[in-house]
Amino acid sequence: MKIQIYGTGCPKCKQLEANARQAFPQAQVEKISDMDKIVDASVMVTPAIGIDGKIVKEGKVLSPDEIKKLIK
Repeated sequence: MKIQIYGTGCPKCKQLEANARQAFPQAQVEKISDMDKIVDASVMVTPAIGIDGKIVKEGKVLSPDEIKKLIK
């Protein structure tokens, strides 16, 4: 599984990344902060989280438990 965190580096983006790593320590977590890549992914509001290339949530810092629920 590959998790992508889209954001410019704000505290909310960093917290979402930390929560994703806590929820799935075995997953590959990629931080995407390049605005061109964020726009190419059609992300309208950061932070956003994608799983295996599909955006699943935008504009909210999800808790580790909320991230786990997205996978199930």
